[in-house]
Amino acid sequence: MKLTDNTLGMWLEHWATETPDKEYIVYSDRDLRFTWKQFNERVDAMAKGLLSIGVTKGTHVGIWATNVPDWLTFLYAGAKVGAVLVTINTNYKQNELEFLIDNADVHTLCITEGVFDGNYVDMVYEMAPELKTSQRGFLKSERFPKLKNVVYIGQEKYRGMYNTPELLLLGNNVESEILTEAKAQVTCHDVVNMQYTSGTTGFPKGVMLSHHNITNNGYFTGEAMEFTAADKLCCCVPLFHCFGVVLATMNCLTHGCTQVMVERFDPLVVLASIHKERCTALYGVPTMYIAELNHPMFDMFDLTSLRTGIMAGALCPIELMRAVTEKMHITYITSVYGLTESSPGMTHTTVDDPFEARCVTVGKEFPFTEVCILDPETGLICPDGVQGEMCTRGYLVMKGYYKNPQATAEVIDADGWLHSGDLGIRDEDGNYRITGRIKDMIIRGGENVYPREIEEFLYHLPGIKDIQVAAVPSKKYGEEIGAFIIMHPDITLTEEEVRDFCRGKIARHKIPKYIFFVDEFPMTGSGKIQKFKLKDLSLALLAAKGIIPA
Repeated sequence: MKLTDNTLGMWLEHWATETPDKEYIVYSDRDLRFTWKQFNERVDAMAKGLLSIGVTKGTHVGIWATNVPDWLTFLYAGAKVGAVLVTINTNYKQNELEFLIDNADVHTLCITEGVFDGNYVDMVYEMAPELKTSQRGFLKSERFPKLKNVVYIGQEKYRGMYNTPELLLLGNNVESEILTEAKAQVTCHDVVNMQYTSGTTGFPKGVMLSHHNITNNGYFTGEAMEFTAADKLCCCVPLFHCFGVVLATMNCLTHGCTQVMVERFDPLVVLASIHKERCTALYGVPTMYIAELNHPMFDMFDLTSLRTGIMAGALCPIELMRAVTEKMHITYITSVYGLTESSPGMTHTTVDDPFEARCVTVGKEFPFTEVCILDPETGLICPDGVQGEMCTRGYLVMKGYYKNPQATAEVIDADGWLHSGDLGIRDEDGNYRITGRIKDMIIRGGENVYPREIEEFLYHLPGIKDIQVAAVPSKKYGEEIGAFIIMHPDITLTEEEVRDFCRGKIARHKIPKYIFFVDEFPMTGSGKIQKFKLKDLSLALLAAKGIIPA
């Protein structure tokens, strides 16, 4: 076992040569199938199309789409020419989209029509109205001067935008030698993917990840589950998230196995895909597994082909792990711990670990990875059994936050340790357990939500004097968002008015489920707000109303 220096393009071409006729990408619900050779040919055509519209090494290409078939085409096409794929959360609304396009210096934006509560085409036109009068490829946006192209992923035509058939047609006019020259300039240490995360502090930041970061992390993820080219992984987690683009996609890429895709999470499509394709592995956050287990048609599907998988992104209850093992036949369900900044996996339970260890710990460190528990006060390594901050060092640490050296220095110390902001302990067997968080990040069903972002947004709602956002325990999502609001005198708001102010402006998963109007916040003697006490306050306030958090 060793670290590889292969780029994404090298891995793809390796399997296109070694196993050209083996299926790589499958959409079972529409019987769409690509062999390694077919997919590599489509990627090369798309890569030439990107070159034709000015995408070169270092260019930032944004993708705003669910797990559509060409999502992975754009990932690999960009990787082959040295571009950086900037992944965009499919739940983003107008404000969040505009922040990211500006902050990430996106040159080419690839979009679909959108999701059920947000039309991406309309939002892009609102962001850059010049598109409606621009010739394709000649956009001059006053607010977003770096944005030059918008590509619609599909057959439909929209004014000012390319669509994918046009891009592939443009690629036909690019000589193969030009693509070969572009590929020769790419190294494994170049940034290939940028994912936006709230990190440990502040507003979302672009995490710069290299080919070396993510291919190796994906490889070791698969090794922990004893993956081979014979495996078929059902991927229903979003590709814009590190769970989908690294733990799933890079695992399949480095092991030469089949990636069975689900475009948008639907428990019925997941169950049917596993049944039809005889999938051997399944990924998901706890809420996904709960939805699958409780689907009324669950018993109609044969899931006995399943062997392993990952449950991660939130607290994984032991009862749920047991149900997944017994009812879904995932005998070797595992969990991964990490964060986007660590590519993302730091620790992973393995198929060889006892069932209890796979339920109550997050396993041991990945190969070629250092993990330690540091005392937040002294910076010294804690002995086994003593709680401290989870930190990691090695090939997996990001190259930094884009255009934000100060924030990078806040999380990567002088000794190279990446600080997670999470609290944990190492037990006597060398397994790590996550015990809490130093940061106040809310993790709702696997989605990271940073309270300050919501607080600053809601400050714009007239009448609010002060606001704090904190986690409220939830059986379904692990944590829900609670907003604690102090109003200006003689002004009143209703809970629904607060939610109406949020709708359409911030992502659905960021809208507070619980809204509490309070007179004061719990404070320290020196006047600092004790945010950790808001969780207990929320439970007391809900209990007073006779509400039990779901």
